[in-house]
Amino acid sequence: MLDTGDKRILLELKDHVATLTLMRPEKLNALDMDMVLALERAAALIEAERDIRVAILTGTGDKSFCAGGDIEAWASHSALDFGRAWIRYGHRAFDALARLRQPLIAVLNGHVLGGGLELAAVADLRIAEEHIKVGAPETGLGIIPGWSGTQRVARRFGAQLTRRMALFGEIFSASEALALGIVDEVAAKGQGMASAQEYVDLVVARGPVALELTKALINAAEGEETERPLEAIAGALAASTEDLKEGVAAFRAKRKPNFKNE
Repeated sequence: MLDTGDKRILLELKDHVATLTLMRPEKLNALDMDMVLALERAAALIEAERDIRVAILTGTGDKSFCAGGDIEAWASHSALDFGRAWIRYGHRAFDALARLRQPLIAVLNGHVLGGGLELAAVADLRIAEEHIKVGAPETGLGIIPGWSGTQRVARRFGAQLTRRMALFGEIFSASEALALGIVDEVAAKGQGMASAQEYVDLVVARGPVALELTKALINAAEGEETERPLEAIAGALAASTEDLKEGVAAFRAKRKPNFKNE
């Protein structure tokens, strides 16, 4: 178990798998600022673990995967701090999870509403238990979906579905969410983690470097992130060349390099 800085964000590592669990069932796993910051730290910890091949994101209990942002937490911010802190740090945390080098599976064990939908959208695959509901009710509270609910959610599920949830307040069942492409599989209540394990086995059987590169390319194609994947892949290619070895050797010997374009 790794320390994320908040005991309500649990990070466990076992057999090439990182499991990240929201541990605030009494508040339906709603996020306050400390939890948001801990999610960003957790993403960094997962990235740093060389042996971790796949990650799972889920919540505690069966009522809510994540109820989004804790209303008491965000409502206490001034208008400026809402944008400077609440929205900004939420984006940083969710971006870090979406851009993990490892595939990320979300097990939606309870309702997925508001910021919870935005959190689910960071995953590469979503498994919904049959009793859950999915929606984006923020505008009903007079606020916008602020953690990429109009951006990443629209990219991953389509702009029209995002309109239906965010503008018209439609709430979808697990089976409806499956048919609409919001989730990838529906499992029986309490069986989401077991279903996730089947996908974990598929990931672990594949080449980890190929998976990492492929995920980066898909993210770039989707507009999730472009600069870092391109430079990382190009940098890795350049670092594998004999010319790099020659360049470093010449630098150390204080001589002119003799590059051979190989």
